[in-house]
This record gives sequence, C-alpha cells and structure tokens, in this order.
Amino acid sequence: MLKSLISAFLMYSRIPVPQVEWKEENRRYSLGFFPLIGAVCGGLLILLRVICEILNANQLIFAAAAVFLPVLVTGGIHLDGFCDVTDALSSYAEKEKRLEILSDPHIGSFAVMRVFMYLILQTALFTGIHGVKETAAVACGYVISRALSGLSAVCFKAAKKEGTLQSFVQPSHKNFTAAMEIFFIVSAGTAAVVLFPVRGAVCLAVCAAVLFCCRHTAYKNFGGYTGDVCGWFQQLCEIWYLTAFVLTKLITGALA
Repeated sequence: MLKSLISAFLMYSRIPVPQVEWKEENRRYSLGFFPLIGAVCGGLLILLRVICEILNANQLIFAAAAVFLPVLVTGGIHLDGFCDVTDALSSYAEKEKRLEILSDPHIGSFAVMRVFMYLILQTALFTGIHGVKETAAVACGYVISRALSGLSAVCFKAAKKEGTLQSFVQPSHKNFTAAMEIFFIVSAGTAAVVLFPVRGAVCLAVCAAVLFCCRHTAYKNFGGYTGDVCGWFQQLCEIWYLTAFVLTKLITGALA
C-alpha cells in the first residue's frame, strides 16, 4: 500500500518522495491514492489564501498564484492531456488518426488557444473566491476531480491496451480501487456541502454531468479512455466545479 502511494506521487506529481521499483505489485492501489495529490493541491490553496490575507494581498495575486499551484505540484501532466485531446478533437479526423494525435508530443494551435482561454478563465474565476471557507470548498474540487478521473480509468472502457494509464489500470485491484475513489468523492463532496450546502450540491451535480458528457465524447471519438483523456476530463471537471461555485454564489447573492 505504501509503495502504491509513493508510485502515485512519483507519476502524478513533482513532490519529492522516495523511489520505489517500477513493478506491477507496487502500482496495485496507486490510482486509489491519486486523489491525495488533489488533497495536497487543496491544502496548498488554503495555505495560499491564509498567506494572502495575512499580507493583505489583492485578489488578482491570489488568483494568479492559485492557477500556478496545481501546475507546480503536478508538473502540468493533466494540462498536457487537455492539450492533446483538444488537438485530437479539433482535427475532425478518423478515430485512428485522433489516437495518433494523442501520442504526438507536439502541440497544435487549437491546444494553445484553448489552454490560454482556460487559464485566463480560471484566473478570473479565482478572483471571485474570498476567505478561507470558500477556498476550502473550492479545494474539495481538486480531490473530487482526481477521484472521478481514477474511477473512470478503472470502470470505463479503455481506448488502448497499452500506455501509461494501462500500466496503472491493468495491475490494479479494480474493486478496491473503485471503493477508494468513491470514499474520496463522498468525503470531499460532503465537506463541500457542509461548508456551503447549495453551492456544494450544485458543484457535485455539475461534476456528475461533466463525467457523463466526457464519457460520451471519449467513447464516440476515441473508443474509450486513455491517460490523456483522463487528464482532459480532470481539467474540465475542475474548471466547471469552480465555475459552478462562483456562478451559484453570484446568483444566490443577487436573489438574496
């Protein structure tokens, strides 16, 4: 279990951890521990909020740093998947060609445009997050997005029988891993709802909608899931969670 935890952090983060041998038994529960990297991102986000309040920093500084934090922790591995899938979907090519584009290390113009739009929107949305309590509720989204991504990997059809994702999925104890993901979803979701009942419930509903929309898109365009598709889904889940939280806050505030 400990080696699976370390393997998850070695693969999906840039956090320094001890090295473990790259073999299947050391990755059996790695996807189940994947949401803990989101917990680290969320914890750092809360710490950032506290520091900004102590220093009386303006909202734009907080927002820009908040966007930078997950990339610092993960090395941008999930944004890379977002870019690859964006290029593949924008090609309107046959399924086999789209899968080839996912494996292409180069980035296309569509991906560049979309990732800039994504980061600008994310920065703007973070300017609407105030206080430690709201920040903590948003931090739950990092856990939920990774738990849903891991659940998709073990429960949904794979587009390819090989690849980085399959090196974690194939040796995994799928039922136990799915149970771990559900535990993290329930725990983080409950925390979000306890902090803000209406906003938390709306965010969870939006995450569920994103999950099934992305599943439909992945099956239709790629024949299933790959590591890039999981990264693409995770980024969409996070931005939609944040959007739902901010919009619900604005709407409920206007109606009050």
